[in-house]
Parts: sequence; structure tokens; C-alpha cells
Amino acid sequence: MTSQPRPGAVRAVSQTEFTLRVNGGEYPLRTDARVTLLDALRDRLGLTGTKKGCDQGTCGACTVHVDGKRILSCLTLAAQCDGREVTTIEGVGDESNLHPVQESFLKHDGFQCGYCTPGQIMSALALISEGRAGTPEEIREYMSGNICRCGAYQNIVAAIQEAAGHDAAL
Repeated sequence: MTSQPRPGAVRAVSQTEFTLRVNGGEYPLRTDARVTLLDALRDRLGLTGTKKGCDQGTCGACTVHVDGKRILSCLTLAAQCDGREVTTIEGVGDESNLHPVQESFLKHDGFQCGYCTPGQIMSALALISEGRAGTPEEIREYMSGNICRCGAYQNIVAAIQEAAGHDAAL
């Protein structure tokens, strides 16, 4: 005989404690063990620059860096990032001191509605540091996990190409 919960019974939720290191700050948290990094960043830390798009890891809007590598924060449990260095778009630059990739996106109009832009920029930073921004084809391949529903792809590629130090003429 298997034990079934009574209808209407409240299930125990596993809580966990950990520390997120985000953009140079430390944030001790106590959450449900199932909370994603995306939800912890947005709902617990108020870092809403990281966007919730598909919530299934297919659009790239939630891209952040963990220990310098890009990840999809909607598919990563927050507790998995205990003690690791998380960088969000808020840690890249600000209005008075934009990162060169952010400046290049502005220069090349690498966005329309802007919803996907934080994830696009986080992925662009990663592929530039990985040395994978040599040609427009290479940029398109390594940015393929980031969807822009407005279709600003040509401008995004030009922005990345220029930020990587290559001729932005397409």
C-alpha cells in the first residue's frame, strides 16, 4: 500500500540556505530548494535586468554569467550557485559608465523593444571573451541561443563584431 497525501494536505517544502555572490555583493538567502537563479535574482534581490522570457531555456533572455561562463538562469537552481560569482547585466555597466559592448549595441541599434537585450549582451560578452566573435557567421552561430523577437539580428551581429574589435561592415 502506497501512502498518498490527503486531498488538500500541505506538502512540506524543502528550504535551503546559501549565499549568492552577485555583482561583487554577498546575499545570504533562505529559499525553497526549487527556486531558480532567475527567480532569486529578480524576486529576492530585485535585479530585474535579467529577463524572464520562455522560462524553458530556449530564448536566452535570462542569460547571466556564473564564474565567468554564461548560463541560462531559468534552468539553474539558485542553491547551485552557493558561493559562486554571479554577474548580471547590472554588474556590467551603468548609465554613466557603459561597457563597450553596451555602447556598441546603442551605436548599431542592436535592439528594438529591448526585452532580450540584457541576455544578448551577456552572451555577447561571453563569446567575445571566448574568442568566438571572429566572423558574422561565427557570431550568429554562438548567439543562436538568444532570440530577438523583433528581428534585430543584423544590428546585433554588427554591434558584437565592432565590440570584438573587428570591422562591423556586413
